[in-house]
Amino acid sequence: MKYPYIFILILITIKLNAQEISIKGLVFEDINGNNKKDMYEPGVANVVVADQVSTTITDTNGQFELPSEGKYPYINITMPDGYKGIFYYPTSSEVLFPIQKQKLKSHFKFIHASDTHIDSLNLPRMERFRQMADSLGVDFIIISGDLIRDALRVNETVAGNYFKMYLSEIEKFKIPVYSGVGNHELFGIERDKSLVSSEHPLYGKKMYRHYLGPDYYSFNYGGIHFISIDGLDYQNLYYFGGVDSTQLSWISNDLKYIPNDMPVVSFSHIPFVSPGFSFSDYDNDNFYGPQLLMQDGHLRHRHIVYNFDEVKKQIGSRPYILSLSGHYHAAQECTIQGTNTIFAQTSAITRPDRFDYYGFEVRSGFTVYEIDDQNIMSSKFIPLNFK
Repeated sequence: MKYPYIFILILITIKLNAQEISIKGLVFEDINGNNKKDMYEPGVANVVVADQVSTTITDTNGQFELPSEGKYPYINITMPDGYKGIFYYPTSSEVLFPIQKQKLKSHFKFIHASDTHIDSLNLPRMERFRQMADSLGVDFIIISGDLIRDALRVNETVAGNYFKMYLSEIEKFKIPVYSGVGNHELFGIERDKSLVSSEHPLYGKKMYRHYLGPDYYSFNYGGIHFISIDGLDYQNLYYFGGVDSTQLSWISNDLKYIPNDMPVVSFSHIPFVSPGFSFSDYDNDNFYGPQLLMQDGHLRHRHIVYNFDEVKKQIGSRPYILSLSGHYHAAQECTIQGTNTIFAQTSAITRPDRFDYYGFEVRSGFTVYEIDDQNIMSSKFIPLNFK
């Protein structure tokens, strides 16, 4: 994500007896934008700080202390409403990062895009996407995974170049871009094709974290709590839709700091609920691997998050208004009667412009949401090309 304005001062000490890292830091408002903590610049209170396992909150002076196992390479904050900046940095760094205020908004628009599959052939499509985003006057963009062409089945050089290409492209946007992890960002896990060892230091999700930071995080905007959920796991050679126990605990800890009546929007790559699931077959003998895998003693379709009930349990009774995802390359939407959650998948930015999907014509494109006073006012799918 591109945010040049927020910095957090961290001091890291290692408690040798407990084998635990104690992370101390400060979140403050950089009024003059000089990236330094000046005497008159206040700390920002009640900012949630996490290391993808533990969470804490800043005190009235903007200071925090977070006991950490040091399991993950980054510490991140939940960007508070009305501020902008970088939301993560390496836990081993001692870096000063200020945060800057921006106008609070109760009425705003954002884009949900997915499946950019960045490679050289898709660069013109990203340019078209940027032009359209600029013309629509949206406040930010969510891209829910499958950011690059492929890291599953290729070597480190090829995968790394795709990640670098993606970073170069999102740097060109004039507004914030929030990225999520997709199955194509899981480096080397189809080892029979990639020939990558499971002992490789960037294996699996480590390459995503190396280039893009935390694979799950949250931010607040316009009175809504947005959660990027990593809905992917893998076993042996194959990925599947699932949220692990560490992340489930983090979701619970993350949500305990927000009001119970604050609406929640989640975004993940593999969907929690999807009409497209009804079109999926159960062929286990194709190039891309089996459709069914054993989870918790049961055969599960691996292109749906199998334990969404556990995610929903963490969200609880909060108003869960929107669940965004991609993966199927087809825009679709559904609700479960008696609930207020909209489960929406957008189409893909990647080629082709259109294709047949079980008798339906599918267009490449993205979805624009308009929010007013914490309510979804509209959603509109926009084809990338109108011809």
